[in-house]
Amino acid sequence: MQRIALRKMLEQFYMEDIGSGDLSAQLISDSDNQQAVIYAKQEGIVAGVDVIREAFSVLDDQVRVSLLKKDGDAIAYGEPIATLSGNPSVLLTGERVVLNLLQRMSGIATATRNAIETLNDPSIRICDTRKTTPGLRMLEKYAVTAGGGYNHRFGLYDGIMIKDNHIAAEGSITAAVAKAKAKHGHMVKIEVEIEDEAQLREAIAAGPDIIMFDNCDPDTVRRFAQLTPPHITTEASGGIHMRTLPTYKGTGVHYISLGFLTHSVSSLDISMDIVASPERLQTIERQVN
Repeated sequence: MQRIALRKMLEQFYMEDIGSGDLSAQLISDSDNQQAVIYAKQEGIVAGVDVIREAFSVLDDQVRVSLLKKDGDAIAYGEPIATLSGNPSVLLTGERVVLNLLQRMSGIATATRNAIETLNDPSIRICDTRKTTPGLRMLEKYAVTAGGGYNHRFGLYDGIMIKDNHIAAEGSITAAVAKAKAKHGHMVKIEVEIEDEAQLREAIAAGPDIIMFDNCDPDTVRRFAQLTPPHITTEASGGIHMRTLPTYKGTGVHYISLGFLTHSVSSLDISMDIVASPERLQTIERQVN
């Protein structure tokens, strides 16, 4: 994750949540330090631990954060992810923003890992789509990689995808690919979305970098992958769910892109509790280490 971009995001999130001040935290008596632990209330894959450190530093750079897990680590119920030490009002003010992001990212990482294990085919890479939450794309796509997946293009600016509406507007796959090649340099990849064999053969002749098989069943994906020359990367997408993923095993496609990894994933249940004493915090850290 880009630290500068992350910090700006966090500042915006705090502006939304804190507004003119945290009225609840103002009730807390000042003290030098208080301890807290962030822990899992559900098993899964953790993602976003750097968000914890960066988020509290935005509020108070004196907050001590000890990360007990790395992104991509498996976590069990009750297992600590990080310990905190600092001003209690700061810890409580930052709690919800931190947990919201950590829960969302860990849910995405967990879903990604589950998809990879459900497909059970190392020759096929699982990747995301642009169906992300506005404002959270950087974090959500990072979470996919923490779960072992791969990123599709980040936006409209870093790759050309010629979809059905582009083809309709331009008149043909051939014309659309030719225009893309003439307009952009060799560093920009071109992907074409196809739905049937006639479109596939036209796309192959046009010579894009990637061909996506859109809304195709496993048998069709297998046949289309066999027809596509090896120098063209293949991708299957559309209508693929966790329950149907195993049927795409062995189809020979290079990538399967899954929108549900980011657009309809459940957040992982993660919580933060104030800890009674520094000694208890040290005990938690020793148990993990």
